[in-house]
Amino acid sequence: MFVWIILAIIAVLVIAVIGMYNSLVQSKIKVDNAWSQIDVQLQRRFDLIPNFVETVKGYMTHEKETFEKIADLRTSWANTQSVSEKADLDNQLSTALKTIMAVSENYPDLKANQNFADLSEELRNTENKISFSRQFYNDTVTMYNTKLEVFPSNIIAGMFNFKARDLFEAENDEARKNVKVDFGSNS
Repeated sequence: MFVWIILAIIAVLVIAVIGMYNSLVQSKIKVDNAWSQIDVQLQRRFDLIPNFVETVKGYMTHEKETFEKIADLRTSWANTQSVSEKADLDNQLSTALKTIMAVSENYPDLKANQNFADLSEELRNTENKISFSRQFYNDTVTMYNTKLEVFPSNIIAGMFNFKARDLFEAENDEARKNVKVDFGSNS
């Protein structure tokens, strides 16, 4: 009888360890998926930008430095892998876009251009999707990182070398400001 009790306790412990391990794996996969959603939206924005820049370039001849910076950021995008590197590029791009948005106010013909209006709308929608994806990613990472810290799953996480993930954060006060992609109405 005593042997059966010991075997039952061992079985319960094994099942608990398997359950915690599987829960950690599922959370890790959710974090990876959430990151890929941000990555997709950031890539979408980078894909929209060349058309946007070309549309704006014809009107804004004095913003060459900003256009070059955007081109450099697109090139750098292909070489980044980590969350912090992509967040930094995202912040720099947001700042460059803000510059273009602010300067575009001085060009009424640009604001009346249909291609500009369509691309502006696409960028606005993409910015909203990026914002949602960041929030979802950070929520998912927070849940995952919490599992890594609470008892008893922290023991399993340590045994199987699960690592905490970084949150997607704005690096500076300028990056924390909203990117303004609303160019007003075409009235």
